[in-house]
Amino acid sequence: MTLKLLTIGQSGQVATEIARRAGPDLAVETVGRDRLDLENIDAAAALVAEADADIIVNAAAYTAVDKAEEEEALAHRINAEAPGAMAAAAAARGLPFLHISTDYVFDGGGERPWREDDPTGPLGAYGRTKLAGEAAVAAAGGPHAILRTAWVFAGHGGNFVSTMLRVGVDRDRLTVVDDQWGGPTAAGDIADTLIAIAKAYSAGDGVDGVFHYAGAPATTWRGFAAAIFDATGWAKTPEVAPIATADWPTPATRPANSRLDCAKIGAAYGIAAPDWRQALPSVIREIQGKTA
Repeated sequence: MTLKLLTIGQSGQVATEIARRAGPDLAVETVGRDRLDLENIDAAAALVAEADADIIVNAAAYTAVDKAEEEEALAHRINAEAPGAMAAAAAARGLPFLHISTDYVFDGGGERPWREDDPTGPLGAYGRTKLAGEAAVAAAGGPHAILRTAWVFAGHGGNFVSTMLRVGVDRDRLTVVDDQWGGPTAAGDIADTLIAIAKAYSAGDGVDGVFHYAGAPATTWRGFAAAIFDATGWAKTPEVAPIATADWPTPATRPANSRLDCAKIGAAYGIAAPDWRQALPSVIREIQGKTA
């Protein structure tokens, strides 16, 4: 039996990887901006209500963290109102709704990894709108799994890896923030996890709720940058010097501690936190192949 997956999002990192992983037992339909403007809440709900699908995955979002400080109403519409409407439409049909969220729902305090039941406290507009989206999806009342992740990277789209490769190729020295901690997470690993959860729901084994899923081991942005350059195979790589967050001011405040405890998803689904270092070389090769 073929499982039909409707993925909201098309060109994004996770949506692209979900489509790539469609095998004979999985039919994936992706919906991009050409078919759905997530600012149109009624259209978003109608799409789900009429979809030929067994499970809905929302892999689309307003992700411009700094710009969201000026466009919070728009970010809220895309990150909260639209997912809530789609989740309600899915609930009306009894379809599981899988939704991606973020480490930005926390205030970044402390040093231990955040658990799903820890108090939230977004520092900015992006985090506030994503947290509101979580609440809206849960309030819809249907079967749902919300996947909080962090520091997503892939061989396509804009992300930290592609940025480092672009700016590092002609530089002898770079400065990168070294006091923000998190778990880089390959979009391919997120896609595999969402597919595994979808198949669990299809088999009657789905577990509702919020789950953390991020790469291990935890590192800083500087540590991540150094690992990227080590994996390039370049004869000469730039020095990666540490700086503090205070030395790199941005409109939106980033959480200092984005470590996520992934024990709950392991207990519910048997899914372990992925080692981001394993996915990194293939991601780099894909990016380099496009720029060669």
